[in-house]
Parts: sequence; structure tokens; C-alpha cells
Amino acid sequence: MFQEEYVGEIKGGLRPTMRLVVMGIVNKKPQSMVVSLSSDPVEEDFEGDVGLQVKVNFLDKAVQRNARLAGSWGTSENTLAYFPFTAGEPFKMEIVCEHQQFRILVDGQPLCGFTHRLSLLASLTALRVSGDLQLTKVA
Repeated sequence: MFQEEYVGEIKGGLRPTMRLVVMGIVNKKPQSMVVSLSSDPVEEDFEGDVGLQVKVNFLDKAVQRNARLAGSWGTSENTLAYFPFTAGEPFKMEIVCEHQQFRILVDGQPLCGFTHRLSLLASLTALRVSGDLQLTKVA
């Protein structure tokens, strides 16, 4: 199955009021998809900070949120009101950076929030998207 891998630069780093948009089409037989905001766009092996990682598991219909600070992953959050993704269907995910948290919307509907664990938001300069999807737009 085709795995999309995208790394984009967040110019000047993340700050409150910023909105990141990821649009794509879920593959026909998806397993997972990951969207993350990290401090290091260069080295995959380098343990950079990850301010937000959203991991979508299609088999479990779960959306896991987590952060990695100083090389250690924290406790993941899984609470969801609903599972918004459908195999073979397009989606639009928005990550809104607020002062206290990230707010995640899918197709205009609030999905979940994730309280900031990394105080230095401006250090988050990379948006990564990977998994069982075809990206159509990243903004």
C-alpha cells in the first residue's frame, strides 16, 4: 500500500492563533496515519521534541494524542467523541493552536483538544504527515 510521507516547515515556529490544515483522502484499506508537530524537520533519528502527535488507528477506530519532551513520550490521550475518518473518503483536519491547548477539528467538527506540554511553541517548526493517505493539501 502506498505510504505518504510529508514534512513541511512551519515558518517562524508555531504560535497561538495559528491554524494548520491537512487535507487528504484516506486509502481504501488504511491501518494508520500520523500527523505531528515537531521541533526538528531534518533528522528522523534525532530525538527532537514533539509538541503534538496525532496517531489515527483505523483498525481500533482510535485517535491517540501525545507529546515527546527531552526524548521521552508522555501519557497518551485517547478520549474521543466520535471517529471521523472513513476508508476511501476525503477529510480535512485542522489543528488550531490556542494559548492553553491544540484544538483538533475534522471536517469542521471539533474532535478533541490536547493541552500544551511543551512551553516553547515557537520551537515547533515541522509539520509531518505519514501513513495510509493521499495528501491533497497542507497549509
